[in-house]
This record gives sequence, structure tokens and C-alpha cells, in this order.
Amino acid sequence: MAREKGPDCRMCRREGVKLFLKGTRCNTDKCALTRRSYAPGQHGRGRVKPTDYRIHLREKQKIKVIYGVLEKPFRRYFEKANRMRGITGSNLLALLETRLDNVVYRMGFANSRSEARQLVLHGHFNVNDRKVNIPSYLVKPGQVVSVNEKSRKIPAITQAIETALSQELVNWITRDVEKFQGSVLGMPTRDGIPVECQEQLVVEFYSK
Repeated sequence: MAREKGPDCRMCRREGVKLFLKGTRCNTDKCALTRRSYAPGQHGRGRVKPTDYRIHLREKQKIKVIYGVLEKPFRRYFEKANRMRGITGSNLLALLETRLDNVVYRMGFANSRSEARQLVLHGHFNVNDRKVNIPSYLVKPGQVVSVNEKSRKIPAITQAIETALSQELVNWITRDVEKFQGSVLGMPTRDGIPVECQEQLVVEFYSK
């Protein structure tokens, strides 16, 4: 599976904001952005002219990094969102949010999207009692995502659940910790997606 292989903390420094690619580590003093709040590289501390193109590009790159999607599939998500009814930017985020790896992360069965992606690839999750090992699988409203019975003692999953119990669940997902499962109530709306980004800039970038 193709994915971005660069250092996660370097990506956060590039965008200048915490993207929470390392899970709970991002909330500690070990966070690279906390220790070095400037862009990586030899000229990281230099001044960069904030042109319109750069602003639009960086916003697109930031959303791609957050969800771990490369350019070609990201462009396909945008084209699909553009064909849907409603606001294209909100539709784009809704599609990205319903990816199986992101749903697993939102349910609290993984500490980060990259960890969720790996767990899904290894076949630890079911969708409606059928094993699905495709991270990009789009979970539909009403479908139930559950942890395989043989995978319920994996430390990564149990530790993630313990951490998630103290965190607020998004309003378009339900979770039953005792049954190691959750379900998608419906397509997420913009106010139900806790991602700080300006998706309209992405729409403008691709519309040029």
C-alpha cells in the first residue's frame, strides 16, 4: 500500500500545526513542534513569502497528511465530493472521515490513524461481521465496525481504548467498549469533524 513515508514530526513542523500523527505523544513535551516550532530543513527559520498559491497548496498538503492519503487518491476523493450534493469541501472531509482507518481511530481502537491503518491491514477488524483489511474502505451509515475476537487482547488496541474512554466521541459514531464495536450513525457534517483546516482552500486550489 502506497503511503507517505516521511518522519511524522517533520510533517507537523512543515505545516506549523500539530497534526496528531503520533497519537498521545503529540500532547507531551516530546512533541517536535513544541521543541522546535519552525519549519524543518536548512532554511526552516528563514522568511517565506505567503503567496496565494503557497497558502492553497499547504492547506491541501496538510489535509492529505492528516488522513494519510497520497495525491492521486486524494484527487479522486475531491472529484467524488464535487459530484455530490452540498458543499464540496464538507463533502471531501466527510468522505475522508468515513475511511475505515479513520473510523477505527475515531472509535478509539487506535491511538493514531497510522496505527489504525496498520491494524486494519493486518485484518484485526470486521465490518458487519466480515473481515475487511482495506484502510480506504468507506464505511456506510448503519454499518458496524468491530474488533476480531482473536485481536481483542492486542496491547495496541487495549491501550488505545483506555485512553479513548477519557476523550469525547464524535457525534456521528457510537461505541460499545464491552463488545469491542461501534457503528456509524450517518455521514458526518462539518461541525462533527474535529479537524482544524480550511477545506474551501482545497476546493479553490483544484478549481484553478
